[in-house]
Amino acid sequence: MNGSTSAQAGQTTPSACSCGLLDGSSSGCLGPVHSAVRRASATELAQALQRTRDRTLGLMQAWQNAMPDLSVPPLPGMNPPLWEWGHIAWFQEWWTVRNRQRHLGTRSASSGADFEVSLLPDADALYNSSEVAHDSRWALPLPDLAGTRSYLAQVLQRSLDQLHATLNAGQGESDDALYFWRLVLQHEDMHNEASVYMAQGLGLDVPPALSWREPASCAAAAHDAPKDRLVSIQVPAQVHTLGHAGPGFAFDNERQAHPQALAAFEIDAAAVSWARYLPFVQATGHALAPHVRCVEGAWQVQRFGLWQLLDLQAPAVHLNAFDAQAWCEWAGRRLPTEAEWECAAQQPSFEWGQVWEWTASDFAPYPGFEVHPYRDYSAPWWHNHRVLRGACAATSANVVDVRYRNFFVPERRDIFAGFRSVAL
Repeated sequence: MNGSTSAQAGQTTPSACSCGLLDGSSSGCLGPVHSAVRRASATELAQALQRTRDRTLGLMQAWQNAMPDLSVPPLPGMNPPLWEWGHIAWFQEWWTVRNRQRHLGTRSASSGADFEVSLLPDADALYNSSEVAHDSRWALPLPDLAGTRSYLAQVLQRSLDQLHATLNAGQGESDDALYFWRLVLQHEDMHNEASVYMAQGLGLDVPPALSWREPASCAAAAHDAPKDRLVSIQVPAQVHTLGHAGPGFAFDNERQAHPQALAAFEIDAAAVSWARYLPFVQATGHALAPHVRCVEGAWQVQRFGLWQLLDLQAPAVHLNAFDAQAWCEWAGRRLPTEAEWECAAQQPSFEWGQVWEWTASDFAPYPGFEVHPYRDYSAPWWHNHRVLRGACAATSANVVDVRYRNFFVPERRDIFAGFRSVAL
């Protein structure tokens, strides 16, 4: 598609409090991005599960180093760390070890007599997120760190054993046969991302290698990108197929794929940067994200408890949906719908940033929606959450996919979220 290089609203450097533009730019991917694990073989899944577990264990150690007592305040965006890690093990055990119908994939039962007992006594009463209320998790008699590590290790080994047994039983490598291993892999990846943003919220020191993703699959595209990057993308009117179609893994909220008529629109080629966002703050007095400040004429950002110079060319982050909407109103622009975002993301000049991106779309089922066995993944959250698209720097490459629908309540600022805008 043809791209415009004309300047856009709000794209000036902050004047009242500014620092020079720092070296470097966002290292996002260009063009559509697809998760390889959605089509991964059993062998590839086994390797990916171990790599993700290595990250989990690394994050556990980082948390222990930064907060030996692992005592987290009972806040809406938090969970007790021991509960988080035990829940990862429980979820993997429930779907890939205890589930006698695991080979049926999305046709499997979700509970009942088709599930075996857990390795850990009372595991369901401790870790089943569908039954254990959030506020009660701080009072649960959870295993200690050593016990939690042991549970994680035992479950992973049994899960890998079942994965190999599924193949040896002649059930093949169909999407149904591998569905639950693809699910539990991405589930653990999502909880690892939550561990990172909880650490950021608490100001804990987490090693960058465990926190930030630099996707190798995008290195070549970023290297070959023109130095004069496009400011915006012109997308012609068209009928876009929204959602997942064809083989491979999909979350239930990505189905069914359906046509969506779109008028022509112009969208930012990249997420809105601090250089575009901060003039709005200065002009309106809008509240800053709590981790950003101006000290003696220099903008600073707090990352995992340490204050450092703010890269004005980096995407603005820790913004909620109302922050994004307010900037759009000030700049004379608007948020994209998720259909517009997904359509634009197919373009080769579309740059994936390092932040999740708020859209104008409420989280709602697609036509023909059918709930998957993990029944509480989507259905309980319809209409009171907002859709975010893309990925953030803490998101595992296993999760990053052009069809993936993230969703949070619109007031959340603790997640690594920003936005891009569309011309009116």
